[in-house]
Amino acid sequence: MNLHQELIERDRKVTFHASTHLRDFAHGDVPGRVITGGKGINIVDKDGREFIDGFAGLYCVNIGYGRTEVAEAIYKQALELSYYHTYVGHSNEPQIELSEKILKLYGPGMSKVYYGMSGSDANETQLKIVRYYNNVLGRPQKKKVISRMRGYHGSGIASGSLTGLKAFHDHFDLPIETIRHTKAPYYYHRGAEQEGMGEREFSAYCAQKLEEMILAEGPDTVAAFIGEPVLGTGGIVPPPEGYWDEIQAVLAKYDVLLIADEVVCGFGRIGTDFGSHHYGIKPDLITVAKGLTSAYQPLSGVIVGDRVWQVLEQGTGEYGPIGHGWTYSGHALGCAAGLANLEIIEREGLTRNAAETGAYLQQKMQTAFGDHPIVGQARGVGMLAALEFSPNPAARTQFDPALKVGPRIAAAALDENLIARAMPQGDILGFAPPLVATRGEIDEIVARTKRAVDRITDELANAGDLKD
Repeated sequence: MNLHQELIERDRKVTFHASTHLRDFAHGDVPGRVITGGKGINIVDKDGREFIDGFAGLYCVNIGYGRTEVAEAIYKQALELSYYHTYVGHSNEPQIELSEKILKLYGPGMSKVYYGMSGSDANETQLKIVRYYNNVLGRPQKKKVISRMRGYHGSGIASGSLTGLKAFHDHFDLPIETIRHTKAPYYYHRGAEQEGMGEREFSAYCAQKLEEMILAEGPDTVAAFIGEPVLGTGGIVPPPEGYWDEIQAVLAKYDVLLIADEVVCGFGRIGTDFGSHHYGIKPDLITVAKGLTSAYQPLSGVIVGDRVWQVLEQGTGEYGPIGHGWTYSGHALGCAAGLANLEIIEREGLTRNAAETGAYLQQKMQTAFGDHPIVGQARGVGMLAALEFSPNPAARTQFDPALKVGPRIAAAALDENLIARAMPQGDILGFAPPLVATRGEIDEIVARTKRAVDRITDELANAGDLKD
């Protein structure tokens, strides 16, 4: 047994892994891997095997691996102050500078930043803010939050309830009572009754379904709507044309706050500083994480808009200090990493690269898979892309889930030393390369993907599984 395998066996005995078949992993029936390093868009395991990370960790390593500038910023800060809490007005210089940077980057309309450790805890904070906001305004009944089917907003009790994916609800008694889910803006998956609709008509239909839900629940009970600018884990689905204009008109009509979950899209991923800028979204609250530090340190943020902040101030004026806090909020090392990360993104023009090289990624995916016999759709925006598989692309039918087409293609890609992600609730392969990726590296990602998809296509054809 080599050292790598020995480490994996030790790991099986002691570690509870996220999003893992616990029994099979613990008993050695699924593989493990110990990652030891990385550079640029590549990571290396304990055996020295190198992979292209086509998913940037979990959409998060925007600046790529091995950036010593960030390590040095963390080290420098640790020598001065590694931690002190930020309760009752305590702060640290990196937190102040990072907050100034984020607010400037977003632009007018946003007032303050509250920090956490992950997107999940940031969305827990969002729900508390929404409740507090309406209590201060004397509207204790206005507490329901509408999310979307296939949305992803975290894995906690409340944030997992906001998530609109079956695996995050089943066997956890979720969603909680005050969370609702409306139609996903998934034009590819439009139902039979929407056939013949163009994208703008479908967007209007989604807004109509939202309005119907608000009216059915009672507008005086609906407090907020949360959505990702681009659906992420639910399939990497850019919104249909006109979607956000239609949705925002409904929210304004019924005085419903808008929470933009920018955990994936924020800090350059789709070619703008925020996804809200790309789609003309004007949120009241914004959730950020992932690209904020490129995952060099855990850090998330809630960006509070002017309208909401005024009410929060009013509330503490009436009721005293706000009863919310995380031990590690505004952690000095996380904020130092965030500052170094954002400086790299700005200095190297990575947001512009995400737009330009991202457009090249979309073009190459269309060229390679636009008429592939098992690809129903190649889609994406910026440095986000997905392939959705179908036995009959013209009819947009779905494979029998028992065939596990998406996971098989992801495994075949791994054999090609490429990490791409099999997305939940469908046979979908997702891509979110680091924003430092070059056109040459995009060519290699697409070439390896093509070999993986062709291999599984041959297997399905030979097994007679391509019959619709």
